[in-house]
Amino acid sequence: MTETSFPGWHGTTIIGVKKNGKVVVAGDGQVSLGQTVIKGTARKVRRLTPGGHDVVAGFAGSTADAFTLLERLEAKLEATPGQLQRAAVELAKDWRTDKYLQKLEAMLIVTDGSLLLVITGAGDVLEPEHDIAAIGSGGNFALAAARGLMEADFDAETIARKAMQIAADICVYTNGNLTVEAIDA
Repeated sequence: MTETSFPGWHGTTIIGVKKNGKVVVAGDGQVSLGQTVIKGTARKVRRLTPGGHDVVAGFAGSTADAFTLLERLEAKLEATPGQLQRAAVELAKDWRTDKYLQKLEAMLIVTDGSLLLVITGAGDVLEPEHDIAAIGSGGNFALAAARGLMEADFDAETIARKAMQIAADICVYTNGNLTVEAIDA
């Protein structure tokens, strides 16, 4: 099918907020095909426990591609227990150089409570400024909202929830059905 005959999957807003020793990753539940909502309760934020070390991951993009990347990340974390940055860099290198992985269309936000990282298929492992990371169709809306809320007397979860609500109010590919995972530093 061509791009014009198949509108493609859209959707997802994922945000990670780090504040006062806690990191929260929140994601909406909407999956859309063109202008149609296919599912409103998808779970795009997961807790992984490779080698007994908790990592929270949220994904935007193709679900099958994201699950492939999460499995690869989990394997990298099992090979390097407790070393999220090293595992993320190894995943990004594989993603960039492996011909199969290069075709995957997804992005990840990952945290172990200490680091908050964005991993992309371009080979990027980014530690965002201002302790906020956001990806997906409503990511910029959520990012802007969270940046505005960081100086208020709110904890990380409240900021993430409020930012996601603002994104859901603006972005038609984002809903207010949230999955939220928190992890302590």
